[in-house]
Amino acid sequence: MLRQILNCLVVFLGAALIASGFNLFLIPHRLLSGGVSGLSMLVGYFTPLNISLLYLLFNIPLLAAGWFQLGRRFIIMSMLSVVFTTWFLTVIPEHLVATDMLLSSVFGGVLVGIGCGISFRAGGSSGGFDILGSIITKYRDFPVGNVVVSLNGLVILAAAYLDQNWNLALSSMVSIYVTGKVLDMIHISHLKVTVYIVTNRTDELLQHLIGLQRGVTKIKTEGAYSHVEKDMLMTVTTRYELAELQRIIRTTDPQAFVNIVETVGVMGSFRKDKMRK
Repeated sequence: MLRQILNCLVVFLGAALIASGFNLFLIPHRLLSGGVSGLSMLVGYFTPLNISLLYLLFNIPLLAAGWFQLGRRFIIMSMLSVVFTTWFLTVIPEHLVATDMLLSSVFGGVLVGIGCGISFRAGGSSGGFDILGSIITKYRDFPVGNVVVSLNGLVILAAAYLDQNWNLALSSMVSIYVTGKVLDMIHISHLKVTVYIVTNRTDELLQHLIGLQRGVTKIKTEGAYSHVEKDMLMTVTTRYELAELQRIIRTTDPQAFVNIVETVGVMGSFRKDKMRK
């Protein structure tokens, strides 16, 4: 229960950062964020419609699609993020913090990237193309940020064609690029590591490791010096889940020998549907 409350608070903070990036840096310069938020801004710039309301309405069909593909928990947290962001967009006043367009695009992108990243770490997303990116990375092992940047780039190109202002379009592309890079620095579930655990408490460890929904291979080993037989457990996990795995090992067998190796790629049945939990 406490963890769920903390996750909601993190999503709340992420939404505040996203809305701050929009209202304090991007919207005053009529820059676009890309994706659903970019579409909301583009429509809002040329119509009397409210950007925050458009942001909420455009997210509804994507949230509905994600409900069936990504699981209830992930989408519920994403819904909270969208609702909180919509509220913050109405509460935080539009204010020109930096007069330089390039500086605004960079710092706006940083704030939006941090907000999206911590929302992912809390088990949700900021909605919009983040949901499409999550659906794609569920079936293809791509970084979420790269997927979001690609999808958002199409929106920016369309906006440049319609508005005929390439300065705004290129500055918006800078903001989107920064957002994607910051997002990938925080949301690291696409980075894999292989963990080798030499232990005397094989059964106890296996009970906990299987709960992580990752495959575990048990290998019989023998110490070259002591000639003592032990078991070595090998598993591949993500950098994001590594902290929980280390906690389990320290709690179950503090004397275990652990070797953690960065993994370049994985072939075979590596489960990616942790978001359904």
